[in-house]
Amino acid sequence: MARVQLTNLVKHYGSIEAVKSINLAIGSGEFTVLVGPSGCGKSTTLRMIAGLEDVTTGDIQIAGRSVVRVSPSKREIAMVFQSYALYPHLTVADNMGFSLRVRKRPKPEIQQRVLRAAEMLKIENLLDRKPGALSGGQRQRVAIGRAIVRNPKVFLFDEPLSNLDAALRVEMRLELARLHNSMDTTMIYVTHDQVEAMTLADRIVVMSQGVIEQVGTPEEIFSSPQSLFVAGFIGAPKMNFLPARIAGAANGSTDVALKGGQKLQIGGGFPQASSEITLGVRPEHIVLADDDGGFDFNVGVSENLGSESILYGDIEGGQDLVVKVDAALQIKSGHRVKVTPRPGFCHVFGSDGYRL
Repeated sequence: MARVQLTNLVKHYGSIEAVKSINLAIGSGEFTVLVGPSGCGKSTTLRMIAGLEDVTTGDIQIAGRSVVRVSPSKREIAMVFQSYALYPHLTVADNMGFSLRVRKRPKPEIQQRVLRAAEMLKIENLLDRKPGALSGGQRQRVAIGRAIVRNPKVFLFDEPLSNLDAALRVEMRLELARLHNSMDTTMIYVTHDQVEAMTLADRIVVMSQGVIEQVGTPEEIFSSPQSLFVAGFIGAPKMNFLPARIAGAANGSTDVALKGGQKLQIGGGFPQASSEITLGVRPEHIVLADDDGGFDFNVGVSENLGSESILYGDIEGGQDLVVKVDAALQIKSGHRVKVTPRPGFCHVFGSDGYRL
């Protein structure tokens, strides 16, 4: 295990600043996921840690040692890529043990390490096959096994599940979680898939346009997003954003007026009256209201997902709204129902896009 420390890390491609002075500490044995849209700088950051990209300025430390000027092969890391990058003419066993043979490790040691990794990944019956005879999920297991046999201090994963179908992605997520629990090794994982981030990570690092927007546990990122970007990126369906203003406050509660004139009461501690805000409410935190409460919601499209339905429509004032409800309620397209946010589940963001 090893602690990874990024200090004022910057990466330029000509005049383009891909990574903008980020600082991040990854604890020993931690599973950290870098997540964000394409072009946010997450893969570039990972490749700098691996030594595959030069650092423009800043420092990277692994286990207390600066590795900025250390070659990739001597950083004691192992990387798993989106492409499997297996040698087609070699067997699974030879692919997994290739790096050890290059290092001239004894043959019995290579066989022992390969077999141990294969048993962990449940591919010991595939060791004599060649990559062309494997499925996509099996090939990815071999690529992960090739990293395991190196016994690195840090594992780096660059969107390793992107080439797999939905069912295999779920299966491989479980395998990676089990692998981390059994090995207790520092892992840094890059993905654009928020489901992978939420299900795998001890801590999530949300990136946008080369900067870190927020770092926290999955629960912290989901429950207390610190910016409109994080709130909109994490969660499916995405959070509703309603333009509003602070209409007043009394007795520890704040009155909020929506664009269509609807009034809501949320918790206290927010700015003075007339402040323009964005009210954020997740679809699962909007519930049906009594006829004498809440506000009208016109259902345009209803998606039945079996146990739940996703309702897309609008409220008075033309504001779009998405609501997640129990499918047993049988709410269909064209219906009009009363809805209201659950008390205590509203998020308030200021004009600068950050949480108040």
